[in-house]
Amino acid sequence: MSDQATWRKSARSSSANACVELAVGAARTSVRDSKAVDAGRLDFDRAAWVRFVGLVGRG
Repeated sequence: MSDQATWRKSARSSSANACVELAVGAARTSVRDSKAVDAGRLDFDRAAWVRFVGLVGRG
């Protein structure tokens, strides 16, 4: 994900920035902590992101 990625967070997140942000691209999704945006990020390829979201959805 390039540094020009568009990061977004849930509309349900509080103003305290206690959430994660996503940057979704064609080949990769990146996740970072909104409280520490310069601390790094997790990058998932498309297949791994789809698996992760599916597992989270199942609880």
